[in-house]
Amino acid sequence: MNLYTAMCSHFLFPLHERLKGHDSVAVRKRLEESQWWSADRLVDYRTGRLRDFLADIGLRVPYYRDLFRRLGFDPRSVRSIDDLSALPLLNKHDIRVNVDRLKSDSHGPLTRYNTGGSSGEPLIFYMGRARKSHDVAAKWRATRWWDVDIGDSELVVWGSPIELGAQDRIRRLRDGLMRSHLLPAFEMSATNLDRFVDTIRTRRPTMLFGYPSSLSLIARHAQQKHLEMSRLGIRVAFVTSEKLYDEQRTLISEVFACPVANGYGARDAGFIAHQCPSGSLHISAEDIVIETVGPDGRHVGLGKPGEIVVTHLATADFPFVRYRTGDIGLLSDRICPCGRNLPVLEEVQGRTTDFVIAQDGTVMHGLALIYTVRDLPGVERFRIEQVSIDQTVVKVVTGSAFGQVSEDRIVRDFKARLGRNVDVRIEKVSEIASEASGKFRYVVSHVKPLVGVEKVTDA
Repeated sequence: MNLYTAMCSHFLFPLHERLKGHDSVAVRKRLEESQWWSADRLVDYRTGRLRDFLADIGLRVPYYRDLFRRLGFDPRSVRSIDDLSALPLLNKHDIRVNVDRLKSDSHGPLTRYNTGGSSGEPLIFYMGRARKSHDVAAKWRATRWWDVDIGDSELVVWGSPIELGAQDRIRRLRDGLMRSHLLPAFEMSATNLDRFVDTIRTRRPTMLFGYPSSLSLIARHAQQKHLEMSRLGIRVAFVTSEKLYDEQRTLISEVFACPVANGYGARDAGFIAHQCPSGSLHISAEDIVIETVGPDGRHVGLGKPGEIVVTHLATADFPFVRYRTGDIGLLSDRICPCGRNLPVLEEVQGRTTDFVIAQDGTVMHGLALIYTVRDLPGVERFRIEQVSIDQTVVKVVTGSAFGQVSEDRIVRDFKARLGRNVDVRIEKVSEIASEASGKFRYVVSHVKPLVGVEKVTDA
């Protein structure tokens, strides 16, 4: 660790977190100790945390106070993680209709968030300081597994409007101090890809972070241009938010001459799991409980595919208990050779987001369209189908607040992204059928798979 990285990791970033009221440093230190505990000690610790968490929300959160009373559920009777099965699953609809009753009576400062909307069903929820502290600390711990740290130069290829819209003076100053540079993942035109490759070659970052589809597209572009990217000193490429395909991992690793570390999580469900250098996707088990369930809601057992259900123990101000992610995954009981006894998520078979292509050939992340629809008033569910290069269909389950203004916004934004001559059709429907994964389909039917990305993908 060089002197500047040490200053960022040990002073500047901890100061930043303290000013925000976060306990990220203390949590990270706790996590770095507990990851080496014996499996039995970790199980006992998690069970105790779960019991205390449920007792807390059973007293302070109206939704769970009423639910526990109605079920006759006593949190103090919890003796194992399996006892969670006495509680019902929580889905997006439950949160949407109970959003105020899910807030703790004595909650601290809460920040309003939206999901990425990739499931077709936008979600508004709230996050307290404890949840933020955990997510920062868990990601920080996982970053350090790869011998890099906050303050090492980082290039981020991302597309969330929360991140991209926050590039004000203070945010730019902070990112500058932490040596983190952001590139927009939404617009992958040839010109922008040239610029992205040039930025990476000029900045020579220690690590990359982004969507696997975006990083692999940049890698492919550099490869096609015969540009040398293997001697830049990049130590690791962190990828998340989409399914990582073997072809993408190989391409990114070969072009940038670094390992690829896969991560799994979501803005609503939290920082769930991250890959260690030995190849295992370790669950952040100290604060997160993962179950895999079948269509009937019952546990499917280790090594069998089931829907990933998350209970986040740092969300007492706005609880997520047995929250259905809609992703399909497999849990494992194997021991990782890295020595960490954190449980392993063997595989995630969940949703992934594809690219879309504008009439002028610009390739952009599918989320560029999703973000337009998800926040509009009256949008309950939606499905976007790019039928051809000249036509896109948006199917929307609407509420009373959805009107002509919302329709005009969709058409205007889609044409701005895809081309002014694109036929954007909006179809109001009463329901959108679920696919086998429990999610909806984001269809890109006219494009061949890009670097291993499927033509029709879960969104």
